[in-house]
Amino acid sequence: MKKITLSLLSVLFYLTTFAQTEKRIKIINILTKEPLENALLTLERQNKNLLADVKGEIILGSITATDTVLISYIGYETKTVIGYELGDNTFIELYPSTLSLKEVTIVSKAGASFSTISKIDLNLRPARSSQDLLRLMPGLFIAQHAGGGKAEQIFLRGFDIDHGTDININVDGMPVNMVSHAHGQGYADLHFLIPELVKNIDFSPGLYSAPQGNMAVAGHVNFNTINSLTKNTIKTEAGQFNTFRTLAMIDLLSKNAKLKNTNWFTAGEFLYSDGPFESPQHFKRYNFFSKFTSPISRNSFLTLQASTFTSNWNASGQIPERAIANGTITRFGAIDNTEGGQTGRTNFNAILKTVINKNSSWTDQLYYNRYNFELYSNFTFFLNDSINGDQIRQKEKRDIFGYLGKLEISKQWNNWNSKTIAAIGLRYDKTKDSELSSTRNRTETLQQIQLGDIKETNAFAWAEQSFTNNKWVVSIASRFDYFNFGYTDRLQSNLQRNNANAIVSPKLSVQYTLNTTTQLYIKTGKGFHSNDTRLVTANTTKKNLPAAYGTDLGVLLKPHQNLIINAAVWYLYLQQEFVYVGDAGVVEPSGKTRRTGADLSIRYQISKYFFTDANINYTQPRALNTAKGENYIPLAPTLSSVGGISYQSTKGFNGSLRYRYIKDRAANETNTVTAKGYTLADATVNYTKPKYEIGLVAENIFNAKWNEAQFNTESRLKNETTPVEEIHFTPGSPFNLRLKLSVFF
Repeated sequence: MKKITLSLLSVLFYLTTFAQTEKRIKIINILTKEPLENALLTLERQNKNLLADVKGEIILGSITATDTVLISYIGYETKTVIGYELGDNTFIELYPSTLSLKEVTIVSKAGASFSTISKIDLNLRPARSSQDLLRLMPGLFIAQHAGGGKAEQIFLRGFDIDHGTDININVDGMPVNMVSHAHGQGYADLHFLIPELVKNIDFSPGLYSAPQGNMAVAGHVNFNTINSLTKNTIKTEAGQFNTFRTLAMIDLLSKNAKLKNTNWFTAGEFLYSDGPFESPQHFKRYNFFSKFTSPISRNSFLTLQASTFTSNWNASGQIPERAIANGTITRFGAIDNTEGGQTGRTNFNAILKTVINKNSSWTDQLYYNRYNFELYSNFTFFLNDSINGDQIRQKEKRDIFGYLGKLEISKQWNNWNSKTIAAIGLRYDKTKDSELSSTRNRTETLQQIQLGDIKETNAFAWAEQSFTNNKWVVSIASRFDYFNFGYTDRLQSNLQRNNANAIVSPKLSVQYTLNTTTQLYIKTGKGFHSNDTRLVTANTTKKNLPAAYGTDLGVLLKPHQNLIINAAVWYLYLQQEFVYVGDAGVVEPSGKTRRTGADLSIRYQISKYFFTDANINYTQPRALNTAKGENYIPLAPTLSSVGGISYQSTKGFNGSLRYRYIKDRAANETNTVTAKGYTLADATVNYTKPKYEIGLVAENIFNAKWNEAQFNTESRLKNETTPVEEIHFTPGSPFNLRLKLSVFF
């Protein structure tokens, strides 16, 4: 009897003192063994929520052996464990499952709301192209106007961003934006990214993120690719306009290697399309990607990846409204059908993450990009040269070298978690023969307008300190950027010009979580975008790093277990909107601007398999120090919305019906010329089995006539004696179908 009593007392003592020791657990995908960042751990008795870090790890404080612990993650089965099952360095494996908004919990974590919503969208709306990936960002619209191979024109938060001037885009930490590009500042060609390889997207409007520097004024988009394949895939798609795409994703290592968290896979893609135009585009794109990940010691994890892509195409360009009205051409005809181009990019990326101790880590990243670009355009036809026409060639060869070193330190004081992140980095761009020339029919060079070599260096450092408890997140950050611009002018006896400048960008965000259904936040900060090296070195007295200042005030709500609402009002002021205009080789300063707006995002789960969502974005963009009625910002969007309904099931039928809408907007400063808005609807349906999937995609299902890219341009046709200023546009695709087949093994 005495022995039994002592045993019971021992058990009682164990149960009550079990959690006096700190425990570290790691949450992973049971199939791929990958860590699940932002997985949620809930301590029911303490009513406390904890989120996994980038390594999928959570450090537990005091728990008892009888505590109930829930581990959940969007798109995975929730797991329940009891306190005594958790030892130090315990692995919790979660099974992928049907998506459920019930699993989304509002918790205190900087940026968690946007990260969560991006995962929802990735699950509900599988992307078919890099363009589809960009469209996942609420309020972001794109337009293609040069045959499919040119980087898309981007619109966001009242900005006509051109091809990337005011949005920072990167893939696995490598920059997509090209500074001082032959076609335009910030040129962001994302076509090297295979959409099926994207694991998650970190995106946010505004200029509040310290890691994002140059170009991050309207917002940023960070794409992260998968580390491993759950299954090998062969996919084939075919559709109208002679469109054909094939994709292969193959695992290169055995299952035994995966058990050791070592993965290596490769993927290849080929795309061909003639498009709906009378002059076939003959658009061809080849993509290749390979990635290797493995622990190289107990505390170090290595990622190596390489990719390359090449594409070439013909284009019908932007056509004037009058040429269609008088019957010279049809909507899908061309004034100059010799436009087009070719481009290619090769990337090498190496990341080494080292755990220093249980509270700190250091990350080293080295990358190299090799880029080739050649583009032929004709925007004004015979305005400047009535004999040969106004076709131009923009061309460059570029090397980009980059390094990032980042230190992360986490500490805990009572109920507060402290996180310190500090980073240093360098990016060096070097171009060879950046060219702007007038040409004829691609075959003859008439005159070299600009020709030279660019060297642009961006050295930077940033630090962020955040404090978090169950209610509050306070984050203070600052970023320092130094630029050195150099240009060698080949048309002026190799004349060398240089300039340098620096800027400091402070950031502050405060987040307050009232409860599991309501979270308030305010963000404020300073951002910037650099200007083209050719402009900066030629105008040394002008400010070449125009600053922007912004504030967001928002709320994240979950009033029902199946409903998520994110609403925000915001303000943005930009000191100067002047950039190098590559098409003409000139500078067009437009002065100070102000933008105010409101964003609303809604996600609702109707039933286990049905989901609906809608994003509505309103903006009032205006130029300052300009007379009223003459202060419109050309092509800046004012009202847009995207949304739809989706049916998702792990097997059998699934699909979606989606719309996107953008309102008419001013095409010039006086709003006397209008860029027409449009409403489009797309649908997709799939039949999914473990070994295969068959799908049908219908784009523009109501066959709307819409203008994809639009510009107010002065031009002259060959038979005209005087120029005309009016809308020139690229017609959007009519109704078309595409069938796809995927095989898994």
